[in-house]
Amino acid sequence: MTSKVLKRSKVLPKLSRAQLGDKIPRRGGKVTPVVASALQKLAGWRNVGEIPNIPQAVVLALPHTSNVDGIYAIPGLFALDLNISIMAKHTLFKIPVFAQLLHWVGVIPINRGNKGSVLQASIDKFKTGKPLFLGLAPEGTRQYTENWKTGFYYLAVGAGVPILPVALDYNTKEVRFLSPVYPSGDIDADLPKIYAQYKGVMPKHPERLSQPLQDMNNSPD
Repeated sequence: MTSKVLKRSKVLPKLSRAQLGDKIPRRGGKVTPVVASALQKLAGWRNVGEIPNIPQAVVLALPHTSNVDGIYAIPGLFALDLNISIMAKHTLFKIPVFAQLLHWVGVIPINRGNKGSVLQASIDKFKTGKPLFLGLAPEGTRQYTENWKTGFYYLAVGAGVPILPVALDYNTKEVRFLSPVYPSGDIDADLPKIYAQYKGVMPKHPERLSQPLQDMNNSPD
């Protein structure tokens, strides 16, 4: 157990909610972070890395190969009191009690008919100027896929916000907050910068790892 902890500590520094800056979207909870932190510790997981003190970002959740990924990721986010939103159809919010639950979890409604595209509707969420970390899974599936969905990149470009990669590493039991990538508009130049940060990250099901990350893991150092 001791050797495992020492090995993990050399990868990235441990991250706690006390280290988060004042501009980062927070949930504002008092009890939830304490409970979530205890659950995360009980499961043997921890948060590592750094989160830049910025109010808006497109957050990437990778790799996503199992239904249980959220069981380890969500307590990590709650332990940090970090508010990362995801989007769902606005029609799901028509039931008041269910709508309250969705809002508490961090789900925000989106009208798929808004200006003709989900991309534009997503950009509009950022254009309000309010603090927003929007979480997306570019693999688009828990199964193997040859390519990522690139909507996240054009969303970040259109909204003028950075991309914050986050990794779930089952080998080290870490939720890793990696270095932000500020999109230049040249996707071919920027995607490799994102891929590179996931080198060596172990998913729950390695055989389902997306091809770009398989290629990265197989590339020479």
